[in-house]
Amino acid sequence: MLFCISSQVNVSQALCSFQLLAKEWCEIIEDYRHKHPEVTVLDPPDAIQHLRNRKSMLQGVVDLNLSDCHGKVGVPRQIVVTKDPSSIPYEVTKAGLKLPLVAKPLLVDGTAKSHKLFVAYDQLSLAELEPPLVLQEFVNHGGIVFKVYIVGESITVVKRFSLPNHGKRDLSKVAGMYPVPRVSSYLSSAEDADLDPSIAEHPPRPLLEKLATELRRRLGLRLFNIDMIREHGTRDVFYVIDINYFPGYGKMPDYERVFTEFLLSLVQSKYKESTFLKSSF
Repeated sequence: MLFCISSQVNVSQALCSFQLLAKEWCEIIEDYRHKHPEVTVLDPPDAIQHLRNRKSMLQGVVDLNLSDCHGKVGVPRQIVVTKDPSSIPYEVTKAGLKLPLVAKPLLVDGTAKSHKLFVAYDQLSLAELEPPLVLQEFVNHGGIVFKVYIVGESITVVKRFSLPNHGKRDLSKVAGMYPVPRVSSYLSSAEDADLDPSIAEHPPRPLLEKLATELRRRLGLRLFNIDMIREHGTRDVFYVIDINYFPGYGKMPDYERVFTEFLLSLVQSKYKESTFLKSSF
């Protein structure tokens, strides 16, 4: 989604679907920005494109150094498969990935298909998948995912139920490939659930602030969310499993106030910039 905010406080939502982010659309936005310098483009299309591919979306997390931030953040081991489903079992073995694996479509284009996930429990079922896709090692995380919403400088964390842990005994009884619902709609919020504190405790605030700051800088985006899990049995080891552009902010507590303050801060910043430029001449 793309927003333009003018210095006259006119807010317009510009044809928001990811499907519209083709080369021609990007060129239209760039041309408009050059012709109307008074308009602020929040998140440029070329930056948004980075999150349309699950191979590139997590790249900014891989080499992050978040030392002295009360925790560690990484990404699950994964491989990208672009063709020949019959070769998937071999590619998985070659990469040393351990079952079960979460299969995700490579491209995130806003369609229902791009959010259709599967969990594969054995080698044979891997050949049933349809490339292009990403295969990601399943990390036990206590059945809780942290949805970290970023709106400019604001950070809001919401706990949601996710997929349950898998033990060795469970895996010996399960085979095949199973579809899973979108994590964001898997179950209701877990904020008020009676959960073990070692599972339910939010990631440390300093860690989230550092992570959000680094991703804002690396991605060049201000409106996104991070799907984050804590490795089960640890307190400070976290994994980013997805980054989504302009997620369902309606599920974020107090989103009306957060967005209003964000938009007002942009207008005020634009006004100060305009005033400074005028006073310089």
